[in-house]
Amino acid sequence: MLKCSMNYSRVYAGQQLTGWLIVLCLLAAAGCAAGHSRLDRLAWEQSRFIDLTHSFGEETIVWPTEQDFRLVLQQAGETAGGYYYASNRLEMAEHGGTHIDAPIHFSKGGQTPDQVPIDRLVGAGVRIDVAAQCARDRDYLVTTQDIERWETAHGRIPTRAIVLVDTGFARYWPSRQQYLGTELRGPEGVRELHFPGLHPEAAAWLVRERQVKAVGIDTASIDYGQSSKFETHVALLSQNVPVFENLSDLRDLPDRGFDVIALPMKIAGGTGGPLRVIAMLPSSH
Repeated sequence: MLKCSMNYSRVYAGQQLTGWLIVLCLLAAAGCAAGHSRLDRLAWEQSRFIDLTHSFGEETIVWPTEQDFRLVLQQAGETAGGYYYASNRLEMAEHGGTHIDAPIHFSKGGQTPDQVPIDRLVGAGVRIDVAAQCARDRDYLVTTQDIERWETAHGRIPTRAIVLVDTGFARYWPSRQQYLGTELRGPEGVRELHFPGLHPEAAAWLVRERQVKAVGIDTASIDYGQSSKFETHVALLSQNVPVFENLSDLRDLPDRGFDVIALPMKIAGGTGGPLRVIAMLPSSH
């Protein structure tokens, strides 16, 4: 009987020791997680944010065949209840101002804005600076060779990055003449568009070789102004790679080492929509 009691005591003590070891491990893991959480929060709070979005208003640039953005006042003033109340109505094109082109825009059966996965819209960003080339030629097409030269200088574009093409044209906003190359509206205005874009072969290369999440540009279209077949749109959107157009000034961004957060209006059944885009830079920048 004594032997049985002693054995039981040993087993019980062993179980207690094992239990305490498990508790200590859990506490240590929780401490590590809390430490990581504090570090993540600190990194977030010390980051710098850059808005890459043009404000929507009377001067918002839209495609020559589209109607201008309108903010229609409905009410603004004191109410009978004694409080101030203001409310407006928006009238706008899906593809005016800073906006997203959802895949369905140029790909039958493609994703609508509400179907584009969130992880396509958030990720590591790179800025490909072609402003010098575009300053010499308003109709410049950014080539695969431009991208490869960028990689020689700054390193390989990370797989599933968000690529932002900096043509320097954002500095012309909101002058339609300087930004689009014409102030004409309607079909005549479309024929007179002159601004740079991404070559369709370069777009296909980014999809095939770098599996990019999305591509953005600081012009009115990812295709250059004189495009008639919009082959760059097709090359990207047919592969479910959304496009961000009319980005604001990209010159404050480094070539790499930042994150992009691009959240469009979640329009069910739409082809695009207004987009709020920001870049997040670590404190080291």
